[in-house]
Amino acid sequence: MDVTRRGVLGGVLAAGAVLAAPAVLRAEGAALRMLSGEELIAAARLGGDVGYVVADARTGLVLESRDGGKPMAPASTAKTITTLYALDTLGPRFRFQTRLLATGPVSGGRVQGDLILAGGGDPTLSTDGLADLAADLAQKGVRGVTGRFLVWGGALPYAEVIAADQPVHVGYNPSISGLILNYNRVHFEWKRGKNGYALGMDARSERHVPRVYTADVAAVSRQAPLFDYRQSGGKEHWTVAAGALGKAGSRWLPVRLPEAYAGDVFQTLARAQGIDLPTPEPVRGLPGGAQLLAARASEDLPKILRAMMKYSTNITAEAVGMTASAARGANAARGASGAAMSDWLAAKLGGARARLVDHSGLGAEGRIAPIEMVKAVTLLGPGVGLRGLMKPFNLRDEAGGKVKGQTIRVDAKTGTLNFVSTLTGYITAPDGTELTFAIFTGDLARRARSRDAEEVEGSRGWVGRSKLLQSQLITRWATLYG
Repeated sequence: MDVTRRGVLGGVLAAGAVLAAPAVLRAEGAALRMLSGEELIAAARLGGDVGYVVADARTGLVLESRDGGKPMAPASTAKTITTLYALDTLGPRFRFQTRLLATGPVSGGRVQGDLILAGGGDPTLSTDGLADLAADLAQKGVRGVTGRFLVWGGALPYAEVIAADQPVHVGYNPSISGLILNYNRVHFEWKRGKNGYALGMDARSERHVPRVYTADVAAVSRQAPLFDYRQSGGKEHWTVAAGALGKAGSRWLPVRLPEAYAGDVFQTLARAQGIDLPTPEPVRGLPGGAQLLAARASEDLPKILRAMMKYSTNITAEAVGMTASAARGANAARGASGAAMSDWLAAKLGGARARLVDHSGLGAEGRIAPIEMVKAVTLLGPGVGLRGLMKPFNLRDEAGGKVKGQTIRVDAKTGTLNFVSTLTGYITAPDGTELTFAIFTGDLARRARSRDAEEVEGSRGWVGRSKLLQSQLITRWATLYG
């Protein structure tokens, strides 16, 4: 049921009342009538659940809602809660640290003991960042070690995947670890030649493209699956269906052995600096008494979160959220960390039923109600500058294109899974009225039937209709309450 602050609009609007916006009007004789939320939902033909809340951003007064209290899958709008959680816990000046440690002094150009590459949970660490660390080490006169080359990722609890119901090969679902390189992805490239395919694995970034030795790939003759994966001997082995490759191309594959991967890449980069390191050895614990040789700091937390919100990077959300849980003394493991964030949200809002299983929203079993999301955005967002971390949202027309001459400003976080589409954020109406909102749509029964598929038949069209509905509802609210 629609509940509005101003009651019934009066039934009739002038033809120019809604400019450059998705169709939310219906002609009735010589007049136009504003379509209700229920009429727009019926026209979207989504099935499943549709819930929304829109509120006055200044007072928090709920202006209109539908199933606002029903917990639903948030998809990537969960990153909004993660952003609030991280900033409240870690603060805007927080930076991640990746360190090189030594168990003995540097003498005669060699570390007298072990060298340790120690991750600090930095989700933005790239091959270029590791190259800078290797250069710093060389500047200190290091040319080798007398002991071992150790790699430590224990700053965060390891998880093999972010969400278990995703295809094995998607780069947005890598392992979680305290040592994250290139978002825990490896670059796979192929090109067909006269004698078959030339395949390669590398850890490319802007300035460096080192070959990777801890992962390999082979093209095989089969119809399905598209990719197959296994581990042996501390390495990752992929096969791909040759018939699906085409002439040439590339994609990022997830890394499941992140410490071995990062150690492999650093060894290559160090060799380029004249530093000879032994085979990297992942370790669970840091040796006692290790001294700092070099360190790389990430950008500050707001910059990391702004990029996360823009590109919806799942591993960034997990690393940031788990780091916040660890800082609070809570269990930072996947699942437990999501629960810790849910408890934090309930305390902040004076009670909430949200049950978030992760920090990225990639796990479809997480739940939060639209009203809880709107309360978080409205009450907690202004204090940490949440709107400035969100991405401008373009309204869509019936053809799926961007609305031209958009007069409604929207800054929001989107969320998309197969048969799940969500949106939350801020609206500025043409007259300057500020609103907050959350729109959740999901057909979890259809999603359950599409388990383990990267893209499911019918999902693209369903998501497109949901996104049009989101634009229509935003236009309706900006017109009614602006």
